[in-house]
Amino acid sequence: MSSLLQKPAPGAVIAVSALNRMVRDMLEHALPLMWIRGEVSNFTCAASGHCYFTLKDAGAQVRCAMFRSRARSLDWQPGNGMQIEVRAVATLFEPRGEFQLNVEAIRRSGVGALYEAFERLKARLAAEGLFDNERKRPLPRFPRQVGIVTSPQAAALRDVLSILRSRMPALPVVVYPTPVQGSGAAHLIARAIETASRRLECDVLIVCRGGGSIEDLWSFNEETVARAIHACALPVVCAVGHETDFTIADFVADLRAPTPTAAAQAVSPDRQQLAVRLNEVRARLARSAGRYLDRQWQGLDYLARRLIDPRERVRNEYRHLEQLAARLAHAGGRSLTAQHWRLTDLLRRLAGASPDPQRHGSALQHLCKRLDSGYRHRLQARQDGIDALAARLRTLDPRSVLSRGFAIATDARGHIVSDATAVTIGDCLNVRLARGSLESRVSATTEAAPEDDALS
Repeated sequence: MSSLLQKPAPGAVIAVSALNRMVRDMLEHALPLMWIRGEVSNFTCAASGHCYFTLKDAGAQVRCAMFRSRARSLDWQPGNGMQIEVRAVATLFEPRGEFQLNVEAIRRSGVGALYEAFERLKARLAAEGLFDNERKRPLPRFPRQVGIVTSPQAAALRDVLSILRSRMPALPVVVYPTPVQGSGAAHLIARAIETASRRLECDVLIVCRGGGSIEDLWSFNEETVARAIHACALPVVCAVGHETDFTIADFVADLRAPTPTAAAQAVSPDRQQLAVRLNEVRARLARSAGRYLDRQWQGLDYLARRLIDPRERVRNEYRHLEQLAARLAHAGGRSLTAQHWRLTDLLRRLAGASPDPQRHGSALQHLCKRLDSGYRHRLQARQDGIDALAARLRTLDPRSVLSRGFAIATDARGHIVSDATAVTIGDCLNVRLARGSLESRVSATTEAAPEDDALS
């Protein structure tokens, strides 16, 4: 852009390199990144990794350069005479002053339209459920016969047969020949799949072909092939092209293999692995059988030790019977002896508990005498106690005190007067004597002397 802004002054003289640089900048900024179609010629790859070729049509040609950083992303190599489309920037190669295209991407001519058709069919079939994982069937682990739908001249057929022979030589193979590219190939492929489905002579079917351009593989993107695979009564393994190639048939098939070789490995058991597995199972079976036989021999030895001659067994049982009889007799004798002693003890206790009238009569008379004596003694003791209480009672009787000259004075309310200060002169007192009472009036009072208080 700086070159465009700095145009030379009128009449100025510039170098050739400056001119080429100005032309390059003008081209790169005037023309956008675009897709260009043409035929490849003079295609070469330098040791540096850069690719150089000429792109031409009926009326013109242009040199092209694809540098190593861009060329690495190609998973295929354009060939001379191939129709391609390049996304490129128009520029000028300054050292030579040559107009060229700096290529960023290459695709086969017509790929855009084919890709759109591929996406439309893929979306429609997916909406119908042809790609659903639920409908995909598992492959048989040990197929009795394998079918192959491909061209008899295809290298993929040779690869598949080679893998099958190396993995399982005894596995029969049925080839359903059909063209795998070209006009009408899709209908022939579908017919071969329908034939295999109708005959049901195989357990699994491989649909395969080798790599190629998108046009070469397009027969496997046709709807008729997809519907034939979907309707097939056999599990179908699809192996079309290389690992990076995907077709509609891959999505419909029960299993998509990246290559025909991988498809052959998927449908056939490996005899070497089976032999290893068989040897492991045989060894485990031998160990299990050996352990079982050891257990049986051990049980047999145990039973043999328990096995006794019938006559010896009878003698043993007879001796055992004699021992039981002796124990029974001994036990019976001990039981009789114990019962005898128990009966003797009961008789002695019964004799001791039986009534004796004479002895009990004497005991009764003795008890009667003791009762009479005790009663009299107890009665006398009670009478003596009563007499003592009566004497004390007589001692405490006020009348006995009055008989000794004492008197009891009471006021008009009947309260006993025991203190001279409790009455006043002129009060009437009732004085009770041992015989009769007196009515008196207080004419004088005398306080008690200290010695009288002491006496009281």
